[in-house]
Amino acid sequence: MSVPERTAGFLRSCIMTNNEQSHQIPIREERSIFNRAFEEIELIGRHIEMLRVTKEMQPIGIIRLSEVLGVPKHKVRYSLRLLEKEGLIIATNEGAMVSERYEEFIISASVQLEELIRCIKAIKHN
Repeated sequence: MSVPERTAGFLRSCIMTNNEQSHQIPIREERSIFNRAFEEIELIGRHIEMLRVTKEMQPIGIIRLSEVLGVPKHKVRYSLRLLEKEGLIIATNEGAMVSERYEEFIISASVQLEELIRCIKAIKHN
């Protein structure tokens, strides 16, 4: 599967519009307390997927990242700025490249995501 196909599938499976969400969750009032959490998860997913695509296609520019991820350019710029500030992306004349911290971050992110899943399951079962 190509990077664009995998990325589009990943983002579609993780990000739903409010209309899609309201069809799945009948009690609209309860859904609203989770909106911020869903927004943050979407943002984390976008940052991680942007890092993975950058690693596979580096150096890569904003326009190409936007096309591959199906994300507006302003959101790509925002994510790249944040990732550069965190020391995970290096801006070059040819485009973005991942830093030497990439592998360590991906491992750490996996551990942290598993911890989030564990916490959510604990809340769900209480």
